[in-house]
Amino acid sequence: MTILAAPMTKPCHPGNAAAPVFVSPAAMKHVLALCLLLAATASAQQPKTLPYVENGHARHVLDIYAPANAKNLPVVFWIHGGGWQQGDKSSVDTKPKWFLDKGFVFVSTNYRLLPEVDMGTLIRDCAKSFGWVQKHIAEHGGDPKRVLVGGHSAGAQLAAILCTDDRYLKEVGADFSSLIGCLPVDGDTYNIPAIIDVAETRARVHGFPMPKFGHRLKFGNDPALHKDFSAVTHVAKGKGIPPFLILHVSNHPDTTAQAVHFGNVLKEAGVPVTVFGAKDTNHSKLNDDLGLAGDPATKALDEFVSRILKN
Repeated sequence: MTILAAPMTKPCHPGNAAAPVFVSPAAMKHVLALCLLLAATASAQQPKTLPYVENGHARHVLDIYAPANAKNLPVVFWIHGGGWQQGDKSSVDTKPKWFLDKGFVFVSTNYRLLPEVDMGTLIRDCAKSFGWVQKHIAEHGGDPKRVLVGGHSAGAQLAAILCTDDRYLKEVGADFSSLIGCLPVDGDTYNIPAIIDVAETRARVHGFPMPKFGHRLKFGNDPALHKDFSAVTHVAKGKGIPPFLILHVSNHPDTTAQAVHFGNVLKEAGVPVTVFGAKDTNHSKLNDDLGLAGDPATKALDEFVSRILKN
């Protein structure tokens, strides 16, 4: 490609005509390269929205964020929160940019919600999405054999169950051994019977009404289902469960207790785990701030990512 020197003008002495100034071809090449880089960066921040079920539900879709010219990069599979009743794949804040800068492809998925479907169907939607990613992410520069699963709040429970109960991924033909890490953020349902007991005891002793659609009903109103949907139930040695970074708000009693208990169960099974309690934050802010410079939880995430990519 031939680059022509572009004439420019600048004022000389007052009253004199403007004199031409020429930009060198080298400078023009630098400007052009910068423009192309900015365009590529802007393009990478605009996700591709694709269906993961052919002729499926409107929520059977996911977003893919990929760097320009991505090839064989590790993948983040992100599951949004919203109490299993609301939320959207677009609620990712700065996480895609942070992970892209670290050399990842970032995927954020939707799934059908309660009460339209039951919890088992909801989890299987997430598994189907993961299965689609494994089959197709190489077309978008990702490595299907290296996937980090994460999620916030309800998404933390969904991420944790996919990374401990291998039945869901096996049902869709996905490879459980492709998991390189799990990042549940401020979940309170890794042990569902425990949170039901805590919430209902709190309501009872303080004379509060029982929730109309609380965890007991969301997870099927059956003690066997409550146990089966709990990630702690499925932790065992030798399953190939990936390393965990469990983030939680340090001064919240429920998410702290759940995080510490889940971490202890993982540790007892020989699964590498870090439990990080974030200070001076709250349930939403902890998630929103992931990826921001100076954020302590992001620093813990940075260290976690460095460790799992070395393995």
